[in-house]
Amino acid sequence: MARFPDIQQNIRDDILGGALAFGTRVTTAELAQRYGVSQMPIREALRELRGEGLVTMEPNRGARVRSIDPDFIGNIFDIRNALEVLLVRRAAQLRTPAQVERMLALEQALEAHVQAQDYAAALQDNRQLHQLISEIAANPDAQQLLDRHWQLLAGLWREHQYSPERYDGVINDHRHLIQAIRDGDSESAAVLMQAHVLKAKQVMLRLVEQRYGKAKPARARRARAPKPAAVTGD
Repeated sequence: MARFPDIQQNIRDDILGGALAFGTRVTTAELAQRYGVSQMPIREALRELRGEGLVTMEPNRGARVRSIDPDFIGNIFDIRNALEVLLVRRAAQLRTPAQVERMLALEQALEAHVQAQDYAAALQDNRQLHQLISEIAANPDAQQLLDRHWQLLAGLWREHQYSPERYDGVINDHRHLIQAIRDGDSESAAVLMQAHVLKAKQVMLRLVEQRYGKAKPARARRARAPKPAAVTGD
């Protein structure tokens, strides 16, 4: 029988790959049959995927696959932008030489994996580098928020085959970012991080629009007629 983390990953992969269509309702019974497991690990996986934003839970109706659209992805990156800038500014103030060396080691590992075309490993190196910045900033609550959508974003990057050209930009960003942190230049680090996240946002939005289409415009609300003023005795 498949383990719970495998079930969760299988459902995630099927959502991002289109096998479980966006916006469709799914039940634990259907998913249990699909993956050949009991309903208990399915419920646990759905709870975790709800935390990632990939599914929504409806009372008495089960789960529904979340639509992956530019608005949703844009909101995730806006949150990341605010938090990552906050963390890197703080990290530049608190860093130690030993922590800077750890950052350099992670960056060297990332670059080696890119050169070897092991992009999955490079993606993990990238995550560890950003997590180290959060660790230096001593703000685990902010990191917890950043971790919420990590698997979703990593899955989307895998689906869209994070290109070597994109990694060239990432590596350049990282080198300047680490130098700013080493120098204790919190303002430069903040500016560099903001540009780093916004560039990733632009790339991802283009990929999402190509794969899943543009966001549907919100329906305009019909204006309600004003209620007649109450007649008073004044």
